[in-house]
Formats: sequence, structure tokens, C-alpha cells
Amino acid sequence: MRVIIFSWEYPPRVVGKLANYVKELTFQLAKSEVETFLVTYHDYLTGEFEEEGVKVYRVTNPVKIHISVLTWVLTLNQEVERAAANIYYKNGEQVDLIDVQDWHFIPAAVTLKKALSIPFVYSVESLEDHRSHGVNLPFNMAIKSIEWLGMYEANIILVKSYWMASEVARIYNVPEAKVKIVNPEAKNWFKCLLKVYRGLKEA
Repeated sequence: MRVIIFSWEYPPRVVGKLANYVKELTFQLAKSEVETFLVTYHDYLTGEFEEEGVKVYRVTNPVKIHISVLTWVLTLNQEVERAAANIYYKNGEQVDLIDVQDWHFIPAAVTLKKALSIPFVYSVESLEDHRSHGVNLPFNMAIKSIEWLGMYEANIILVKSYWMASEVARIYNVPEAKVKIVNPEAKNWFKCLLKVYRGLKEA
């Protein structure tokens, strides 16, 4: 199996809990003989690296000044697409799936799904309704529209709790069958996640 992970944070760039979770995820995948690529962001540490069996591609934003996280994300997505497309073509046009961690790189995943027929998993870390009190303001609605796009276009939505599964259904009206719960604090979390990946690969 060949998998590409998208994450906006990854060590040494640590913003919250997601960075260390993605590091553990990619390490476990590589240890399980899954060919694992990670596309992530760093402002100056760019290029291709091999870290504990994981092939890490760090990209930076070609646009240096931004008025908000939204413009930063949308301009960065083109670099994420480029890196993932390079991985795809360098590996004989064989990529089994993309796992998008949080909402930031959903546009890139959707583009690659449409252009190269690569299915993707949307791993929900948080939702705009929970992050912001002004969720009905235009800025927040723009972010919610990206989350909605991910919910709609993803082949599978991964959440880390039953509560988040219920919130995804409540806010975005996602069908129950599309949502899979993998709790990273459970002992068998990685086996459950690998089962989701393999099920998508075989679908």
C-alpha cells in the first residue's frame, strides 16, 4: 500500500497535538511496511527528507504576506498539490489514498481526487463551529465551506470520538456509514486505522 498524508503541522513545526499524532501515525505506517509519504509545511526547512522510514516533503508558501489564515491556506494548497503530484508520477501513477489531517489541505485533496482519481480520507481534528464563536461571519463561513467540501468529497471521514462523529453528522449532515471512529488513545487504534485504509484500497 502507498499512502500520502497531508498535515499542516509536523515536527519540528509543532502548533498543537496534531503534529505528534501525525508523527506517530506515519511512523506506525512505515513500520507496517506501508510506503508512507508526508506532505507538510515549513517556512524554510523545505525539500525531501527520509525520517524513520517516512518520506517527508516539506513545502513553503510562495506568497509571503497574508491577511488571514484563509489566504495562507489557499495559496499554500498549490504547493501541496504539486508535491503530491510529483510523488504520484515518480511512483508509476500508483497512490492508493491520501489522508488529509484537518481542513487546511482539503482543496488539494479534492483536486487530486478529480484529476488523478486518488481517493482520500478526511481525518477531522476539529471543526470551525467549535474553534470560533463567530461561525456565521463571512470569514468563518469560508472555512466552513472548505470543511463541507471535505465532508462531501472524502471517501471516508475519520473522527477520534463518538462525540465528534455526532457533531459531524449534526453540523454537516454526513451519512453515518461514511464516518469511522478511530480513537488514538485506544490500544488497537492503529489496527483500526489500517483496516479503514485497506477497506478503501480494496473498494
